[in-house]
Amino acid sequence: MDLYSLTLTEVAKKIKNKEVTIKEVLDSVYSRIKEVEPKVDAYLTLTQELAYDRAEKLQQRLDNGEDIGILGGVPVAIKDNICTNGVKTTCASKMLDNFTPIYSATVVKKLEEAGAIIVGKTNMDEFAMGSSTETAFAKDTKNPWDLTRVPGGSSGGSAAAVSADMAFASLGSDTGGSIRQPASYCSVVGLKPTYGLVSRFGLIAFASSLDQIGPFAKTVEDAALMLNVLAGHDKMDTTSANLEKVDYTEALVNDIKGKVVGIPTDFITDGINKDVRAAYDEAIETLKNAGAQIKEITLEYAKYSLATYYIIATAEASSNLGRYDGIKYGYRTKDFNDLDELYTKSRTEGFGPEVKRRIMLGTYVLSSGYYDAYYKRAQQVRTLIVENFKKAFEECDVIMIPTAPNTAFKFGAHDASPLEMYLEDIYTVPVNMAGLPGISVPGGFDTNGMPIGIQFIAKAFDEKNLLQVAYAFEQNTTYHNERPTIEEGK
Repeated sequence: MDLYSLTLTEVAKKIKNKEVTIKEVLDSVYSRIKEVEPKVDAYLTLTQELAYDRAEKLQQRLDNGEDIGILGGVPVAIKDNICTNGVKTTCASKMLDNFTPIYSATVVKKLEEAGAIIVGKTNMDEFAMGSSTETAFAKDTKNPWDLTRVPGGSSGGSAAAVSADMAFASLGSDTGGSIRQPASYCSVVGLKPTYGLVSRFGLIAFASSLDQIGPFAKTVEDAALMLNVLAGHDKMDTTSANLEKVDYTEALVNDIKGKVVGIPTDFITDGINKDVRAAYDEAIETLKNAGAQIKEITLEYAKYSLATYYIIATAEASSNLGRYDGIKYGYRTKDFNDLDELYTKSRTEGFGPEVKRRIMLGTYVLSSGYYDAYYKRAQQVRTLIVENFKKAFEECDVIMIPTAPNTAFKFGAHDASPLEMYLEDIYTVPVNMAGLPGISVPGGFDTNGMPIGIQFIAKAFDEKNLLQVAYAFEQNTTYHNERPTIEEGK
């Protein structure tokens, strides 16, 4: 068996037991990257020299009997909006095409402290704005299950890298579903933690009240192990929660007898793909057979989440992206006559169409005369959504819904209508609006052989319950064992 095909847990154990060397594992991963990366295009930057240097040092420590951490020697990938000291971090945008941070994000430091080796930075939608990775400046990432289809977004590169065995795990960011939706499209596990559980320091902001960093992995066990490393208070992040340390792997028991799983029947609309609906119905039966109690619940305000999200998220994006002016860092136009022209041309040339669209929309909803009508009202609806979830969790332990209403679509399918693209986030956005944890687990395939994800949602900071139910579902299915052939499908 090729080492790159192992799970994170398996390869970490082999390294610790000295069954393989760290260099052998790294060789296997970079060999795999050399083989399939030209087809998939998951990476923007590879850090091969740094990775081998780190592997050598970790191996020396291991040989000396030192502890190299729970991820000791395991190659992982990082989304390109998470700062890495000395390594380009571009947000897949012309605006930051030459930006190299002088510090690392807290999550990157935590991974390195746990012994992980960073193999590269992954492609994404520009500034995390998109659901397909088609808005990236440099190139399109392809779905490993069918190279003519998108991998989802905005963390499409991170999902594709894990799906194609080019990393054992990766980091993404999730503002409205950007971890869970590509996880669904690429048949990997994608975990969005509770807002505040994982530090956002060093994450280049899209919408600060919604953004959350989380892991992609091949199994729920791997995701739990990654969360053990990532979770924790950070004084550099004022929104970071100060909680007791939790071992999330303790939740990995294949027993959900008595667990109440909420099914929001009013939220599963007629617009859902029939194959996705069939996989969802099958998932309900799987949980029933595993001993869970299925309970119908209502999420009456969830249907307003998408409209609310695209007001709040664009408003925050408009504010956060104001710093890119061609003066301090980032892209600067070469041809200008005065300061106003420098600002205008730098932003016009540096940002892509989707980013411009969201900046303009966000500026509009924050402008005088429209603030109360749009932004203030959206915040009020957001409160109703939060309360709606709190009430629902009085009746159930977790909620289960599809991750996305459809499977991965062909490139260019939604070019004519951005609104159609936005609708792909209908089942993921409510989780971000309420700051809750959510996880997407492989849950089947459609008639074209494209992956379908099943999503579980839990109360704030109740990742243990979330992981327990997700793990039980995974252990009672076999979808996570399927691997893509990495070729053009139907």
